Amino acid sequence: MQKIVFELEVYSFHIDFIGHVNNIVYIQWMEIGRTKLLEAVEMPTQKIFQQGFAPVLVQTNITYKLPLYLGERVQVEMWISELKNASAIMQFCFYNEQKILAAEGWQKGLFVDRQTMRPRRLSPNERSLFLPYVHFPVGDNLIVEML
Repeated sequence: MQKIVFELEVYSFHIDFIGHVNNIVYIQWMEIGRTKLLEAVEMPTQKIFQQGFAPVLVQTNITYKLPLYLGERVQVEMWISELKNASAIMQFCFYNEQKILAAEGWQKGLFVDRQTMRPRRLSPNERSLFLPYVHFPVGDNLIVEML
């Protein structure tokens, strides 16, 4: 199984009034992960947009375990725990500089036809591009809604 793994730095504009990373920033980091996944499978957003379809989110869930602070580096790991014909559930883990889990979450995404905004099934070839990133973690503490 492959994962999308990348690092980000916490900047001042990520910080909320309490002094740690604002909860909305994790959703932005998830979007970076989804974008990197689409690039890794050679289906970048601009390419699929030109082909008449687009990814949309239908659900997001995040569990915050430890705060992240200004100047820290965050490691993000992302993979797919469920791949259906038109949708996928993507898992995310956010680690602090000590490699301690700071947050974990998942998002359900759906491919839609841009004209009708109705679900668009992936072709067998398109679906096969995602398979290296599909893994259901047995025994992990990730919250997954099986749909």
